Amino acid sequence: MPINIYENISKKEIDYLCKNDWDLPKQIFELEKWIEKNINKFPKSEYVIDIGFNIRKDTTGGGAVITNNLMKKLIEKGFEIYLSEYPNE
Repeated sequence: MPINIYENISKKEIDYLCKNDWDLPKQIFELEKWIEKNINKFPKSEYVIDIGFNIRKDTTGGGAVITNNLMKKLIEKGFEIYLSEYPNE
């Protein structure tokens, strides 16, 4: 379930991204592309972006950046980000 986007109250699914990619930096990159393409389709409401990820093996720093631009767009439309950590297989 790497990225599940849905309406918070009704739980109606909006979209599902990165189906088999659990790498957080790649997911944030794809999410930002999706937001750029789709954000104007949404009225202000309550939405959830649930990002399921796992810890990258052998990492020593770095990672995903949620930019000011992305945060601003999400806040304007009422999106919240949930981070759901899953164990590596």
